[in-house]
Amino acid sequence: MISNQIMFILFSAMIIVFSILTVTSRKILRAAVYLLFVLVSTSGLYFMLDYQFLAAVQLTLYAGGIVVLIIFSILLTSHISQKFEPTGIMKSVFSAIASIAGAILAIITILDYNFSATAQAAKEVDMRLIGNSLLSVDYDGYILPFEVISVLLLAAMIAAIVIAKRGGPEKSELPTLKQE
Repeated sequence: MISNQIMFILFSAMIIVFSILTVTSRKILRAAVYLLFVLVSTSGLYFMLDYQFLAAVQLTLYAGGIVVLIIFSILLTSHISQKFEPTGIMKSVFSAIASIAGAILAIITILDYNFSATAQAAKEVDMRLIGNSLLSVDYDGYILPFEVISVLLLAAMIAAIVIAKRGGPEKSELPTLKQE
């Protein structure tokens, strides 16, 4: 095997293993660290494909930004040792069925697609074209996906804070104002 194949197998195995550990870990801080390993491994795949921009975005935005914010929100709310409740057998069975169905659908889709090589030369990189594409709302524009991703990241941060804040002080422990 050549080194590219070895690296692909290594990154793929890391993504699979740490993805499973992320969703099965009962400790919230460990799940966040496992997610960090998944995102770094994904950026490694992007580097192998010579998609340096996507790899840099993956590292800085997701691995460097979102996971660090999730970890800080966990640490600031002092719920480091918080454990998720164990999942029931029915939830585990339905999750396994959904995962297997998704994997089968993805494999069938990939195998049915007719991949073809092209003889065209790579296009020259033009910074104006990239800038216009990033800010355009036309067919080749990326402004809508960026907005959707920003809403998704906001939802992820809110969810992380809600999970981290769960189990806070009870209502009876909160100070109340005396009415005169």
